[in-house]
Amino acid sequence: MPRPVNQRIVAQLPNVVYYKPRGVPMSKLETVVLTIDEFEAIRLSNFEGLYQTDAAEKMNVSRQTFGRIVDCANKKIADALVNGKAIKIEGGQFEVRSKYFVCKRCGKKMHRRRVGQDSSDCTDCK
Repeated sequence: MPRPVNQRIVAQLPNVVYYKPRGVPMSKLETVVLTIDEFEAIRLSNFEGLYQTDAAEKMNVSRQTFGRIVDCANKKIADALVNGKAIKIEGGQFEVRSKYFVCKRCGKKMHRRRVGQDSSDCTDCK
């Protein structure tokens, strides 16, 4: 029996969750599904330029697991680009953990010290 999958930490959800080749109707396209944790791994390694060890720590996974996630994501993206498929970003084992939160009462942006921290923890308006 396989080990249970740890929740992978992602900093934010993607703003856009679908990409497709221009000029091809969706009804004629195959779709590749990229999970949210795969998207985060690509963001950390390729966009942010982090080393795998540092990126793995941010995602709460081992370096080896991070390498497997990136490898799987790269293969899916390459398949979509080479074979003209759409990419849909959804699903996966993850927890969103943003670095900041904004107080809903006074609008102050604060550094998040723990998961679930919200406006009741505001240092200005309490």
